[in-house]
Amino acid sequence: MPTSSRYPVLWPLATLLAVVAVTLAVGWLADQALQRVAARHPQAPVWPLLRRCRIPLQLVVATGLLLAGQPLERLFDVRDGELHHVVLLLLLACLGWLTVRIVAAALEAVLGRYESVTDDAARVQRVRTQIGMLRRVVSAVIAVVTAAAMLLTFHAMRTVGASLLASAGILGIVAGIAAQSTLGNFFAGLQIAFGDTVRIGDTVVVDGQQGTVEEITLSYLVVRLWDYRRLIVPVSYFVSRPFENWTRRDPGLLAWVLLHLDHRTPVDQLRAALHRLLVDSPLWDGMEWSLQITDSTPSTLVVRAAMTARTPDDAAVLRFEVREQLFAYLRDEHPYALPRIRTGEAP
Repeated sequence: MPTSSRYPVLWPLATLLAVVAVTLAVGWLADQALQRVAARHPQAPVWPLLRRCRIPLQLVVATGLLLAGQPLERLFDVRDGELHHVVLLLLLACLGWLTVRIVAAALEAVLGRYESVTDDAARVQRVRTQIGMLRRVVSAVIAVVTAAAMLLTFHAMRTVGASLLASAGILGIVAGIAAQSTLGNFFAGLQIAFGDTVRIGDTVVVDGQQGTVEEITLSYLVVRLWDYRRLIVPVSYFVSRPFENWTRRDPGLLAWVLLHLDHRTPVDQLRAALHRLLVDSPLWDGMEWSLQITDSTPSTLVVRAAMTARTPDDAAVLRFEVREQLFAYLRDEHPYALPRIRTGEAP
């Protein structure tokens, strides 16, 4: 009598242990192979990134072996095919997960390679935004295809397939009307990613609030404000309304400070003091600076100090420093230059 007949539990248990052993061995061998290839080709970032695919790869191997050997059906004495169907669904889901991981690793490797050979920060930001959007689109397509393949494994879905295809036109119209806003945001996201209007890391002004673009998705855009709040804006906003992008072509920015001073202010000496402050400041990029009288009132002069900085953040800090140090200079050296409110007649 065969061993499997006398001991009906031993054979499926041995098969199940073999599946576990093969799964662990495949994961270990794949990880070791990727480590060796990465050590031989350190300039190629794709191999270390592919190591993230170890868990979905092991799950694919495990579910594939369970589907082929059917040890669970024999162990639990299930013959109606329900457990087989569950394992098949898990295999399809794991295949989709593995595909998403491989695509993400490949796109991140492309971005890393581009960053290593390009010194232009604007181009790097543009490529990072485009690759991030492309990864989300491809992941969404893979998820839809995987879900469709899983649904087609059900007999009822195959039976009603002809009916669904016959009514696809009507369903498409209804779905398009219902998801008009979602589809609008989706295509707006693609337009932003490949139209180069706004990128991750850009400094923008939205509804009077300045912030840095932190994340771009298919439906919304996250702007980090100066006080670390996050402003969530639909991507359709950036293709239908005007907004300010301070770093689209050049991250450098012209900062300015307005001072209301007394008419007796020694403007030439104040201009020289501004130049000394800028030379000593690491935030000034050394490109442009000026100090001019832009307006006057019956009681004050309006003096504007302008200077350039490398980034919007540097420009903001430089404005604060210049304003503080110029007032300190006037207070210590020329106190009469600070404006006063006169309540009596002048002599």
